Amino acid sequence: MVSFNGWSRRGLLAGTAILAAGGAAAAKEDRLIDGVVILIDSNEPYVMGHAISYSANLAKHFAAKGVRLLIEVVANGKGIDVFRADKTPLVGPLATLRQSLPDLAYSMCASSKAIAEAKEQVSIPLIPGANLVPFGIGRVVDLQLKGWAYIHA
Repeated sequence: MVSFNGWSRRGLLAGTAILAAGGAAAAKEDRLIDGVVILIDSNEPYVMGHAISYSANLAKHFAAKGVRLLIEVVANGKGIDVFRADKTPLVGPLATLRQSLPDLAYSMCASSKAIAEAKEQVSIPLIPGANLVPFGIGRVVDLQLKGWAYIHA
C-alpha cells in the first residue's frame, strides 16, 4: 500500500468518502439555491436568445414548484451587445421579460464596455434596467460563491 505522509491510499479514499457523504447530506439540507446566474459572452443572436429563453423557462419551472428564484443575466466580452441599446436585437423581449419577472437582473461588464467604447470610439448606451458590474466574470464567481447555480448560454 502506498503511503502519503502517513496516510494509506485506502485511508485517504475512506476519509474522503466519509467527508463527502456528510458534506453532501448537510449541503442538501442546509443549502437552497438562491438564484441562477446566466453568462452571455457571445454576440450571436441565437446565444442571446437562449439566455432569454433560459430565464423565462427557469422562472416558470420554479414558480410551478412554489419557489421564488432570483435570476441574473451577466453579459461579458462580445456578449455585452445583448444589453446595448444601440445593437441588441432583443429590446422588446428583454423589456417584456423584465416586466414579467421582477426577480430578474441584467448586468453588463464595465470592463468589456470600456474596451468596446475605446475600440469603437463611441459611448455605449445600455437598455433600460441593465446595470454595470466592474467585471462580468467576477460577478459570476461572486454569485457562485454565494451558492447560485451557473449556466453558460
